Amino acid sequence: DDDPQKRLRVLGKYLAAFDSQEVNSDIALQPRFDQPRQITIPYDASNDEETDHKSMVTVNWILTEARTPEMTLALLMLNQILIGTPASPLRKALIDSGLGEDLAGHGLDDELRQIIFSTGLKGIKAENAPKIEELILSTLTALVQEGIDPDMIEAAVNTTEFSLREQNTGSFPRGLALMFVALSSWLYGDDPIAPLAFEAPLQAIKSRIASGAPYFEPLIQRYLVENPHRTRVLLVPDPDLKQHQQAEEQHRLAQVRAAMSAAEITHIIEQTQELKRLQETPDPPEALATIPTLTLDDLEKTNKSLPLALDTEGHTQILYHDLFTNGIVYVDLGLDLHALPQDLLPYVPLFGKAFVKMGTETEDFVKLSQRIGRKTGGIWPTLFNATVKEAEVSAAWLFLRGKATVAQADDLLDIFRDVLLTVKLDNPERFKQMVLESKARKESSLIPAGHQVVRTRLGAHFNESGWVSEQTGGISSLFFIRHLAREVEQNWPAVLEKLEAIRRILINRHALLCNVTLDQDNWQQFRPKLSRLLEALPTDPVNRQDWTFQPLPEREGLTIPAQVNYVGKGANLYDFGYTFHGSALVATHYLRTSWLWDKIRVQGGAYGGFCSFNRRSGLFNYLSYRDPNLLKTLENYDQAAEFLRHAELSQEELTKSIIGVIGQIDDYQLPDAKGYTSMARYLVGDTEEMLQRMRDEVLATTASDIKAFAEMLQQVREHGLVVVMGAQEALEQVNQNQKDWLTMLKVL
Repeated sequence: DDDPQKRLRVLGKYLAAFDSQEVNSDIALQPRFDQPRQITIPYDASNDEETDHKSMVTVNWILTEARTPEMTLALLMLNQILIGTPASPLRKALIDSGLGEDLAGHGLDDELRQIIFSTGLKGIKAENAPKIEELILSTLTALVQEGIDPDMIEAAVNTTEFSLREQNTGSFPRGLALMFVALSSWLYGDDPIAPLAFEAPLQAIKSRIASGAPYFEPLIQRYLVENPHRTRVLLVPDPDLKQHQQAEEQHRLAQVRAAMSAAEITHIIEQTQELKRLQETPDPPEALATIPTLTLDDLEKTNKSLPLALDTEGHTQILYHDLFTNGIVYVDLGLDLHALPQDLLPYVPLFGKAFVKMGTETEDFVKLSQRIGRKTGGIWPTLFNATVKEAEVSAAWLFLRGKATVAQADDLLDIFRDVLLTVKLDNPERFKQMVLESKARKESSLIPAGHQVVRTRLGAHFNESGWVSEQTGGISSLFFIRHLAREVEQNWPAVLEKLEAIRRILINRHALLCNVTLDQDNWQQFRPKLSRLLEALPTDPVNRQDWTFQPLPEREGLTIPAQVNYVGKGANLYDFGYTFHGSALVATHYLRTSWLWDKIRVQGGAYGGFCSFNRRSGLFNYLSYRDPNLLKTLENYDQAAEFLRHAELSQEELTKSIIGVIGQIDDYQLPDAKGYTSMARYLVGDTEEMLQRMRDEVLATTASDIKAFAEMLQQVREHGLVVVMGAQEALEQVNQNQKDWLTMLKVL
């Protein structure tokens, strides 16, 4: 609904001032290997860490530079066949081998000049790397010789086609997503429209499969089994690596300095001083004025309402959202976790995965996975946990989410019924695989997502919702998973009893919520089918459980083998008498894009510095990401109140922050996300009136409101709790200087 000619005219105003240049943008090809290669690389590990099962290996190929639409689409389907699901033959062979804990490698990458494929295992013994490579090759060879299960092929084709037709890009705008798809071809001189026009290559592939001739097996033979351009990359833990790297760096710097003249040293010092001056000097107003910006008049004054119709059937709540979904039904089945005693909460994430990864009484997990792939657009578990407005309790739910075309709605509901009622929990080997996969993924995410780990740990101090998040997804969850891995081997009956207890309590219409997003016409046909699913479920009284939790240390240091830190500090502003006003969101945005950006990122050298305020819980926190500093970062947090108190905001700066907050409120959402958001608002007590009042307050925010929020930041400075994750040496240095200021906890 946007005129492209108008957009091109706008672009033309800016591009017309530039001259056209002929640029050789051709990207050279990686020369082909005539035989496979092996590479071993060390990585940093803790000095006292057990390194026996801490290596990881990937086997990697360059496949082809022939980027035809059919070839690219076929390789995407082949990736789905080989490793896309727990039942995929290559993935299953690797996990079933017991040689590692979880899959390593990213699979297919079709955005490079030459398409590559990578897979392997993490959590292995280094000496098993050749055995794992041989397992991968022998599995691929067997698929060529024996053929691929037709159900697996059908599932992969359906999953790929569903994804192409749905074009679900999440919160990322579809237009930009399509642009990146076009660029994957255009960057290399090919037709940018070709990867968007999927109908012809899709039909060509389906026709070739229908002919009965092998289609994917020859691709495996040519691009994997017989392809000599292969590497085996082994990462091995080295507790001494960091010391060696630091010593080498110091030696190299000493050599460079010794070779420099006095004038050269002076020049380096002057350059450093100039860099610092530039970092500390704000952009001049006349430069900022040249950047095109929106104005407050460009913003909608009213919120976009989301449709919600409430219904009940028996003891089950039904939420329905009348939205156009292009013939797809989105269903969320929620299980109320407040029905569980708190000792069962840490099991919940694995219990949710069991629905789709353990099989049922009539289908093993391979057949179930294939059935989901063939008949639906996907079924997956997710946890929802948030503070309820003006309440001490949380809304804590386990959702089993699914989607399918309207024509496949019966299949979707049948699978829901089967997994809810007949999931096969008594399979210790399969469950152990799930536990080890979870453990490996949690450990490997500590450094890439360290700020989220710190935020979760920090939130656990303040309210029930934060505590639940820590129990089901934080450091506490990681420690539980490690213990559970041993417990599965040593006392499986006890573990099984916990899982069965969760099933007995949660699979119950009294603990159930149904959330459906679909257009009205199709809803009328779908509603009776949903009733038949509900009628099949048990109906037993459920007692709401109260949860209590032990407080964590006020200042905590979490140690991992890393050269950077993740620094968090936070407090509950409502504990100090603050009443929410929408201007708090504007103040938080301004602080994040000014003081924290300059002090933590630009001058401090961290990859990121953030702050956030949860309007429902009252929790305000600061966070840094991949931060070389620790105490200096905390000092900058504490100076934020003074910065805000004396900030001289121009109307332009204030407007930018208001626009930024409205952009978050009006975030891009597709129909499934709108339905889920509407449900979330219902569960936490947000109303249209409350949300509109917040918007009005955001739009009316003044510079005085921003300065007034400094008083709340002063409370964070004086009373805030601290969680830091980083290298043991850095945290111990803090304790030496601050007299055991941090309570230490070894994480990895």
